[in-house]
Amino acid sequence: MNKKDSRIRRARKTRARIKLIGANRLCVYKTPRHIYAQIIAPDSSGVVASASTLDKEFRSQGANGGNVSAAVTIGKMIAERAKKAGITQVAFDRSGYKYHGRIKALADSARENGMEF
Repeated sequence: MNKKDSRIRRARKTRARIKLIGANRLCVYKTPRHIYAQIIAPDSSGVVASASTLDKEFRSQGANGGNVSAAVTIGKMIAERAKKAGITQVAFDRSGYKYHGRIKALADSARENGMEF
């Protein structure tokens, strides 16, 4: 089993637990150059809100997408967009990644801006 397969296995277990709870989930995905965040409805019917380093709002700042400061900005953006959609309570789906670095920065930023998880 390689590194990617292990991460996907961890992600599957987490998503199964979140599905039992029946909460909106804040799903995070990262690549070396970008970070993406989505709030997905409990019945997996669709994306309620999303933010990424590819958004025009983020790109206009001229920042790099693959670092901790970008993750902080994306956390703030996703929290603001969730508030507009009427969502404050979510379950955090880190997609099998370790809770440190960019993932932790995004989560902390989202919490500071009104998200609860």
